[in-house]
Amino acid sequence: MEVLDFEAFKAKLHATLISKIDLEKLASVDSGKARLAVAAMVQEIVVTEGVPLSAGEKERVRSEVLDEVFGLGPLEAFLRDPTVSDILVNNPRTVYVERHGILQKTNVTFRDDRHLMQVIDRIVSRVGRRVDESSPMVDARLPDGSRVNAIIPPLAIDGPCISIRRFGSGPVAAESLVKLNSISPEMLETLAAAVKARISILISGGTGAGKTTFLNILSGFIPETERLVTIEDAAELQLQQENVVRLETRPPNVEGLGAVRQRQLLINSLRMRPDRIIIGEVRGDEAFDMLQAMNTGHEGSMATIHANTARDAISRLESMVAMASVNLPERSVRQQIASAINIIVQVSRMTDGTRKVVSVSEITGLEENVITMHDVFNFERKGIGPDGKVIGSFQPSGIRPHFLERLRVAGITLPAKFFDRSMR
Repeated sequence: MEVLDFEAFKAKLHATLISKIDLEKLASVDSGKARLAVAAMVQEIVVTEGVPLSAGEKERVRSEVLDEVFGLGPLEAFLRDPTVSDILVNNPRTVYVERHGILQKTNVTFRDDRHLMQVIDRIVSRVGRRVDESSPMVDARLPDGSRVNAIIPPLAIDGPCISIRRFGSGPVAAESLVKLNSISPEMLETLAAAVKARISILISGGTGAGKTTFLNILSGFIPETERLVTIEDAAELQLQQENVVRLETRPPNVEGLGAVRQRQLLINSLRMRPDRIIIGEVRGDEAFDMLQAMNTGHEGSMATIHANTARDAISRLESMVAMASVNLPERSVRQQIASAINIIVQVSRMTDGTRKVVSVSEITGLEENVITMHDVFNFERKGIGPDGKVIGSFQPSGIRPHFLERLRVAGITLPAKFFDRSMR
């Protein structure tokens, strides 16, 4: 049979199925039993229709119709694939996925705009949201924690558009980053020591660079004896400690009321007796309160920020503090940043799709109204190999970091060779 005929038959079968089942009753039944019951109904309809299908086609139509009823239709197969990190639907006819850092166009399509809108409605209705012409943009979250953004006409000219950022199935082990050559053992041991010594760290990078993943890894070195509060726009962090309170922002309701922003959560978290505050991503006026917290007894707090370099991250922080409308002099803002943040870790996605920690920088203070900083480690890129892989190596800058004294006071000693460039 032609693909078009197969798709038309599947659509007809799905419509017939929906007309025969009680969706409210189906929702109250155990999902396993419900799938078995619907699968049996699909088989019965296929036989009744008398359409000649091979065994493989029968299995395919059964699987795809079940995905339409219980899942997200054509996207369900990608959600089951652990190698897919992003699902990007440009329009009903164009779907891309990212695997291992590389975007790939797929042969998956939706029947039409209406079919894609049904999938979007299914996603947003689960979290009590809606998307229509009066509210054509929406952020939502799948049951596994994956972040979803949807935007529809008239804002999306070529049809409804969905972007899904997959949520990892479990925490990534620190050792796996070393094996993947995303970081050197010396860099990882130095950052782990800094976390244990309650040195505040800011993780900087672009979209999809691996900031949240790296924040998850560093948080694993926080002692179990400490109380942690996490603040996120969309809950992604997977902290392994037991004494953790997770907070998540709330978007406004359909009347535009009831929104709870990160700044409000951060101010509230200070009343919750946290030892450290972990912010999934600092992106607005909460930056001012974050710096205040780091400077008033919450050393060792961590956050991520969108920036291309460590120096850019500082500039963005300054801009965000200005958004808080506190009217602080420029020097005072920079003094707050220099006092609060000790280390900036820059992560980047390379042209070959790999993620790497490209620099570890230390903020050393303020001189003549300029925040002073230097690199402790760098990834020195040397070129591209015949296989398209990035060639380079992790190297110390040769400068001994000032925070070694804080490590010593905390009872942690790192070998001098970690920072000696001549020994490489």
